[in-house]
Amino acid sequence: MRLHSCFFGDSMNAAKLHISMIGTLAAIIGLSTLFLTIILSLFDALSLTTLLLAIVSLNVIQWLIAPYLIDMMYRVRKVSRTEEPELYNMIDRISQKSRMKTPELVIARIPIPNAFAYGSPLTGNRIAVTSGLLNTLDAEEVEAVIGHELGHLKNRDVQVMMFVSILPAIFYYIGYSMMWSSMYSRRNEREQGSALAIIGFLSIMLYWVLTFFSLYLSRLREYYADRHSATTVDDGARKLSEGLVKITEWTERTRRQYPATYNMSSLKTLFISDPDNAGRDLREVYHTKIWRSDQDLVTKYLNRKVTAAEQFAELFSTHPNLVKRLRALQELQ
Repeated sequence: MRLHSCFFGDSMNAAKLHISMIGTLAAIIGLSTLFLTIILSLFDALSLTTLLLAIVSLNVIQWLIAPYLIDMMYRVRKVSRTEEPELYNMIDRISQKSRMKTPELVIARIPIPNAFAYGSPLTGNRIAVTSGLLNTLDAEEVEAVIGHELGHLKNRDVQVMMFVSILPAIFYYIGYSMMWSSMYSRRNEREQGSALAIIGFLSIMLYWVLTFFSLYLSRLREYYADRHSATTVDDGARKLSEGLVKITEWTERTRRQYPATYNMSSLKTLFISDPDNAGRDLREVYHTKIWRSDQDLVTKYLNRKVTAAEQFAELFSTHPNLVKRLRALQELQ
C-alpha cells in the first residue's frame, strides 16, 4: 500500500488516513469482543472476568505511573522558560496553532537524538527532547520534531495506544493460563482439558493477530503526527524530513559509541524514530553515496526503492519505513 501517496495529498486523502485508523481500531476491538464473548459463553465467566479485570487494572496502573518510570529511565529533567526560552517559544507557537494547551517541556539527558510525548492524568502531558537531539539538529529541525510530538498529544495517541495494547495482553494471559490448566487437568477432565488447550492456542494466535494490527495502527499514527508537523510548522515537511534523516545518522553513531545507552530503547514506541532501525536506515543512506547537504541527502534518499524485505520488516515495526515517511512528507512540501 502506497501510504505516502494515498493519504497525504489533500484533505480527501487525509480523510482516508483517518478512516484507515478507525477501521484498524474497529477491527482490533471487534475481534477482541467476539472472541471474549465466545470464551465467556464456554467457560466460567466469573474466573475469566476476574482475570480480565486484573489485566486491565494492571495496565491502567502502569499507564498512570509510566511517566514517573520514564523520568527515571531516561534521566528526565524539567526545564523552565528562562532556561530554554527558544524551545518554549516553539512549543507555545505550535500549540496555539494546534488549538491545544501547551504541554510541559522536559529534557532527557541521553546522547541518542530523539524526542517523545507522554503523560497521564497524574502528571499531565509532557514533551521530552533528548540532549542528543539538541546537539545534533538545527533549531528549525527541532521545531518540526516538536510539531510531530504535539501531533501525538493532539491526537491522543498515548491513550489510544495504551488502550490498544491492553487487548493483546488480555489474550496472551488467557491463552497461557488455559494451556497450563489443560496440562494439569485430571484424567476425568481430559475432554475439558482439550477444550482449554484449543481455546488457549487460539488465544495466543489472536494475540499475534492483534499485535500486528496494533503495530499497523502505530505506524498510521506516526504518519498522522508527521502530517501535523508539516501543516502547523512553516515549511514543516522539509524541516522534518531533514531532521528524520539526521536523527537516523546520529542514532547509529551513538549506538556504536554508547551501547549501554542504546539499550535504553525499550520504550522505542514513544520515539519519533525507531532506534532499532537506525542501522538499516543508515546503510540505505550510505548506499545512496551522497553527503553534500541535508536537503540533497533527503532528495537522493527519496529515489530509493523500498525492497520487499524492507516492507516485510516494517510489519514488525512500530514506525513506518523511513523512505515511506520521507515520500509522504514530500507530498505536503
